[in-house]
Amino acid sequence: MIAALFAMDNPMSSPQDSDYPRRGNAFSRWLAGGFLRLAGWRVTNPMPALPKAVIIGGPHTSNWDGIYTLAAMMQLGLDAHVMIKDSAFKGPFGSMLRWMGALPIARHKAGGVVEQTVAQFNSRDKLVMVVAPEGTRGGATQWKTGFYRIAEQAGVPIVLATADYQKKEITFARVIEPCGDVEKDMAEIFECYASIHPRHPDKLSAPLKALRERR
Repeated sequence: MIAALFAMDNPMSSPQDSDYPRRGNAFSRWLAGGFLRLAGWRVTNPMPALPKAVIIGGPHTSNWDGIYTLAAMMQLGLDAHVMIKDSAFKGPFGSMLRWMGALPIARHKAGGVVEQTVAQFNSRDKLVMVVAPEGTRGGATQWKTGFYRIAEQAGVPIVLATADYQKKEITFARVIEPCGDVEKDMAEIFECYASIHPRHPDKLSAPLKALRERR
């Protein structure tokens, strides 16, 4: 029974035929897959084979969004990173943050978060960055577009990750190649996320709530 519960009907491709950066091992993938199974969740559309990408997640209405998505990325063996202010790396937690995939960002230096993140992409053969465009789980009035400028300037695609609480599915639903028309691409992104069922619908960000109300 236990073995059946934790056995992975693996949604991911093998390391040999995938181009996305990887980390972890069979045990970490098994552990993350087991956690998702116990919670009743599954990954239905795995990360596409992309050596470089910006991943955004939504709708963000609960801390559980990140937990389930992180577990999904661990199950897939995806080596994903986030940018955190460099002061957090001082002291005993610096090594742990780096191990978890965090990269330091110096806010006081010339070139903001976008420019420094683009520089990280330009200095690596493979890199996947995770960005939370809503910025809060409490009904943001608008989305931050820094993720779009990072992807556009670095010349990398945007991968839309979703957590649907009605279906209990984690999905890397769509790949967007920035065309330079922010409004056009953002409209496509909003359309994708407006169809996803969040944990707390009353905490949806304003753009998604407006779309859902018009349907």
